[in-house]
Amino acid sequence: MFRKYIFYLAIVISTVSCGTSRSLKHLPEISQYPLEIPAVVKKNDSVFLFKKNSFAKNKWGIWELYAEGNPLQIGYNSGALSQKMMQKQEDVFFSKVKELVPSNSRQKLLSKFLKWYNRKMYLNVRNDFQTEIYGLSQYSSDVYDWVAPKFQRSMYLHAAHDIGHAMQDLMMVGCSSMAVWNDNSENGELLIGRNFDFYAGDNFAKEKVVQFIKPEKGIPYMSYSWPGMTGVVSGMNLEGITVTINAGKSKIPLVAKTPVSLVTKEILMFAKNIDEAIEIAKKRKVFVSESIMVGSASDKKAVLIEISPKNFGVYDVPNSDKVICTNHFQSESYKNDRRNIKQFSESHSKYRYEKLQEILAENKKMNPQKMVEALRNTSGLNHSQIGYGNEKAINQLLGHHGIVFSPEKRLVWVSTKPFQLGEFVCYDLNEIFSGNVAAGNFSNGKLNIHRDSFADSDDFKNYQKFRIADREIDDAIKHKKSLSEDFINKYRNLNPELWIVHFKTGKYYFQTKNFVEAKKSFETALTKEISTVPEKENIESYLKKTNRKLR
Repeated sequence: MFRKYIFYLAIVISTVSCGTSRSLKHLPEISQYPLEIPAVVKKNDSVFLFKKNSFAKNKWGIWELYAEGNPLQIGYNSGALSQKMMQKQEDVFFSKVKELVPSNSRQKLLSKFLKWYNRKMYLNVRNDFQTEIYGLSQYSSDVYDWVAPKFQRSMYLHAAHDIGHAMQDLMMVGCSSMAVWNDNSENGELLIGRNFDFYAGDNFAKEKVVQFIKPEKGIPYMSYSWPGMTGVVSGMNLEGITVTINAGKSKIPLVAKTPVSLVTKEILMFAKNIDEAIEIAKKRKVFVSESIMVGSASDKKAVLIEISPKNFGVYDVPNSDKVICTNHFQSESYKNDRRNIKQFSESHSKYRYEKLQEILAENKKMNPQKMVEALRNTSGLNHSQIGYGNEKAINQLLGHHGIVFSPEKRLVWVSTKPFQLGEFVCYDLNEIFSGNVAAGNFSNGKLNIHRDSFADSDDFKNYQKFRIADREIDDAIKHKKSLSEDFINKYRNLNPELWIVHFKTGKYYFQTKNFVEAKKSFETALTKEISTVPEKENIESYLKKTNRKLR
């Protein structure tokens, strides 16, 4: 995939100077915002304070950020309080970039490309949001100035989800979400759950932050993401509006516009109901396709706002008590969309959609506990075993977080490691924004949902061993290294129902010219629940090549 873009990047290099100079010099207009440079008080390694603002790590390992004020002040407060974690997250992200693009010359090429690709982003992002990001960026590391100046780099990072999605069309965000109310909810109230299955390496997901932001203008809100992120991938405001995002199938655009996480941030800050959320989303120009699930306490239901660079739709089913969302669009606006049709028929989105339907059919009255259990589900349809880590599972055992909202009560539960299996920690927005809660003590522990027993099982221990072995076999295939038969057998036995185990084993045998064993492995892989149609076709292609070798 990378080679495909080398030629594209080379063309860009010749035009980069004429297209990027203005955006690289741009800074937001900040003069209208008074600023007090934060004098952070460090109580210990886990608690940092500045007036009413705080950044503290709770006993479940989640960082809790509280920031208030005008956009510039919030940016500075957030950056000053979380500087160490923010810079650490930057290290993790760019070390991943260096891993994918190890060559210095290619890194320079990538840097020029990012500057060109993001040249119009600032024209599509509100000045107050740019101002907050500017304040935050003042606490970024100097190490990565080769990528871009601090403010521009912070803007790029807020579009990392969109850029990765757009440039490689990766389903790095194979998310699943659902909302229930009325007859599908235990108390008739709206309840929403989602898994955010964005994966950028284990280190990227180590430090999670639940943010509580009280803007000078707008509605106070919470979000759950990572240090240095002011956009929203999962969040709820004090009016009981919730937002979550699910990626759809996208065409590769030629220029970045508004990052989706900033569209959802705007909805939380300024919408009190679904109609207001729709109006906000309609105004913004995005550069990828995305489903935004919006839940509303005042409307007592949820809808899907489906946005893309050239289309817009709202999925609102009348006389229904539920909405399910995976990674395909459902509104009439996308009924004949070629990419969406292909996504539905060839990806794992349809399978996860059907699995959520199955879960809701078996649990007529959902409550927060049942919603968490649904997000933790690793089985296939009809409770079949499809292997741990299968993309067709609701819990793919790699996601960044799971989250459950009870909008009418203003309660939210956020997952702790590992992979949505740890305790779900509860927060009460009414309590937090009342100003009566001490830093590092924002959670309502009495309402927490307990850790899943699977997290302490032998099966999960084997899955953790499998992930290590899986990287070893990838390395052996990539660098043509030899592996022992004992290793191969152990690798297969650690996660025997997962199709990719047998496919990779087959690839290894094919590479070492052991075509008899390669054939067996590919045939076994084809008996398993394979994640996508293209992956199944790839295995079938390998099997055909293997059979030709055996003639």
